[in-house]
Amino acid sequence: MIDETVAEIEAMQTHSSSVVAVKAANALRELADREYPTVSEYLRDLERNSNALRRANPSHASLHTTQRDIVTTVDEANPDTVADAVAATEDAIDRVVDEVMTAKEGAAAAAAERFEDGDTILTHDYSSTLLEAIELAAGDGVHLDVYVTEARPRYIGRKTVRTLAGIDRVTPHLLTDAAAGHILDSCDRVVVGMTCIVDGQLYNRVGTLPIAATAAELDVPMTVVGASTKIIDEGGFAFQNEHRSATEVIREPTEGFEVVNPAYDTTPLHLVDTVVTDEGVERP
Repeated sequence: MIDETVAEIEAMQTHSSSVVAVKAANALRELADREYPTVSEYLRDLERNSNALRRANPSHASLHTTQRDIVTTVDEANPDTVADAVAATEDAIDRVVDEVMTAKEGAAAAAAERFEDGDTILTHDYSSTLLEAIELAAGDGVHLDVYVTEARPRYIGRKTVRTLAGIDRVTPHLLTDAAAGHILDSCDRVVVGMTCIVDGQLYNRVGTLPIAATAAELDVPMTVVGASTKIIDEGGFAFQNEHRSATEVIREPTEGFEVVNPAYDTTPLHLVDTVVTDEGVERP
């Protein structure tokens, strides 16, 4: 299960960083089924597998923080037996998963309150927290027009628009990333999720920066939605971008030129109007 989860995260089959953090935490439960002669060997294997999970996607702050939390908690418990270590691990996983899901739900609820009936918004890529917020708002009777960019080159936005199509009171539209400027001046707000915010910089799926810059030029406010666990301003985590396969951009031979395919870009927070988390609303 741990190896499968590492491979899944590396392949980005799971796109929500909150879901990634939960999957990675639960993967560590596999260690309970293994046999260890000593506590120290158990702790070494816990550390080794946790490191493998974190390395699978060094861009996800929530993956990093939750894995370090689990390992540190078990280590600081000073278990006397392997059974005690396993029990401490299970307790730490349960707590971390609950905290991630509670924070995600809280952020979605806070964001839902920001939507007004008849709003037209533009979003980019895929955010399970934002989708939950839209569904909550629609459930409360709010009608929304939502424009979704494809999020090229992997077209993850198509997953978003298909989900929105199944929500009553939401009218979804799909457009290319390059067409965002065409529709932005008729939008009330840009609303996106977050991979993480580190040291005053928003890291999110590539394409977020040009949308934010265009929105700022057109005086369209931009809101970022996500769990507070994704915000790190005290060090301990260094964001590492991922450069993905050239075949996602072009399938023909690439002789004579290089294909640049970063997974994320960096948006300065001065382009963001509000950040909505489970802890409330902040203005950067």
